[in-house]
Amino acid sequence: MRFQTLAVHAGGEPDAETGAVIPPIHLATTYEHAPDGSRADGLQYQRADNPTQRRLETALAALEGGSHALFVGSGIAAGSALLHSLPRGSRVIVARDLYAGFRSLFLQLAERWDVVVEWCDLTDLNAVGKALQRHAALLWAETPSNPLLRISDIAALAQLAHAAGARLLVDNTFATPALQQPLALGADVVLHSATKYMGGHSDVMGGALVFADGTWYAGARHARELIGLNASPFAAWMVLRGLRSLSARMAMHCANAKHVAAALADHPQIEAMHFPGLGNHPGHAIAAAQMRDFGAMLSIQVTGGRDHALRVAGRLRLFINATSLGGCESLIEHRASVEGANPTSPLNLLRLSVGLEDADDLIEDLLQALG
Repeated sequence: MRFQTLAVHAGGEPDAETGAVIPPIHLATTYEHAPDGSRADGLQYQRADNPTQRRLETALAALEGGSHALFVGSGIAAGSALLHSLPRGSRVIVARDLYAGFRSLFLQLAERWDVVVEWCDLTDLNAVGKALQRHAALLWAETPSNPLLRISDIAALAQLAHAAGARLLVDNTFATPALQQPLALGADVVLHSATKYMGGHSDVMGGALVFADGTWYAGARHARELIGLNASPFAAWMVLRGLRSLSARMAMHCANAKHVAAALADHPQIEAMHFPGLGNHPGHAIAAAQMRDFGAMLSIQVTGGRDHALRVAGRLRLFINATSLGGCESLIEHRASVEGANPTSPLNLLRLSVGLEDADDLIEDLLQALG
């Protein structure tokens, strides 16, 4: 079955009781026990499992080509569930350029969880090979990365990790399975902030892990229940709804982003553009080989430093100056301003999430803001 068809139908069989075409939402927090103490379908308490969540997890596993999937309350919760499933003292090699929330998680909490973190440029395979000379449990990649849109070679990273006895996680939030399927390239775990493109409408929060096999699934599922990382059934239903239009939305997102990037590539007020769809991007060839399209996220570094970047963001009329990404509306954000006291993003960098508006309207808005 082709991806577009799978996205519409996975986990979406008509309701057995009523014949409803749209899946029902099961909001129950608890389930009746039989006289002998057994529980129908293994359901006991919403924090552990619920029917709506099961439908979504079936769909997520199918779309990523995995054996198991977990849905949790946020992307950060997904990462936390996986880290809590690692053995004590595990060493994790982490990409240098990655979502600031995960950076904070590693810097502030990994030591408390007895996880050893080592930072590495995962676009440099020689550096990765050297880092893996000492035993590591996990290689943590993000491609395209946030916010510099750096591209890592998933198949090469998987080969290096497996040769060293490690496993590979790929954060696939920017690409989604509509554009990239890391498990098919050798990754062991895929992570998503389902809040973004999977939900697709800036109105639901969730996170997901999809596993190539069952090796780490049970531990991550146990962590979800034990720590309370679960999401609500309504959130699961909303993300399941979002998956139905994922392919169509991503096609338009990508087309718009290409137009925007091409229009701004040579603008005198932009000193650097980060978008893997441009031929001069250092990861363009790898992205073209492992992705179906180049996504709808791009970053620009404007002349004039931080102050000018903030002025540009403030002059926009269609792009909304707000955190997050992946919704129908176009968003722009000065990343350094939201990364805390010690930002790692360039101070003149603006991250753009290109939405579903007319591309020419978006370009005109950006050109007037750049002045």
